[in-house]
Amino acid sequence: GDTAGCTFCHTSPEERCSTCHQRHQFNPAVARKSEQCKTCHWGKDHRDWEAYDISIHGTVYQVNKWDPTQFDMSKKLADADYVGPTCQYCHMRGGHHNVQRLSTVYTSMGMSNADRGAPLWKEKRDTWVSECDDCHSPRFARENLQAMHEACKDAGLKYTETFKVAENLMLDGMCEPMPKDLAPDWSGQH
Repeated sequence: GDTAGCTFCHTSPEERCSTCHQRHQFNPAVARKSEQCKTCHWGKDHRDWEAYDISIHGTVYQVNKWDPTQFDMSKKLADADYVGPTCQYCHMRGGHHNVQRLSTVYTSMGMSNADRGAPLWKEKRDTWVSECDDCHSPRFARENLQAMHEACKDAGLKYTETFKVAENLMLDGMCEPMPKDLAPDWSGQH
């Protein structure tokens, strides 16, 4: 199941127009809706949709998405003046198709503990902050980016500490491996 879930998206979707535009319609207005991103970016390993959907931006979108005066999806992204940002509005700002340009990759592949103050991340951080300037001040954007940085750092440290405690209990013979039918993860992973 996990393999099938991965290959559904990870077979060069960035090279297929139909990933976002829908093969049978190819309607740009459909591709501009945040739900199109949900096709791949949701679930236990890619919680981007869930994070957006419960954020203030996602809430504004969900409440107003049916009102064409608030979200006119017929307009090109470069001309859009939405009441709140969609995934596409920020990640494809100006209408370009390089979605990963605004990627932060903070928690994937062990990046939770990465030093985001390092020069390597300066350009990404500056780009991220500049995306918010349609609606927010650079100070506001930098403060929120720093708050997210601290939250990811804290979460990463807690995650690491938790596994270390469990590992030590195992090494000390204080616990036995979790039986597969009682695993804490719905997929049966330990």
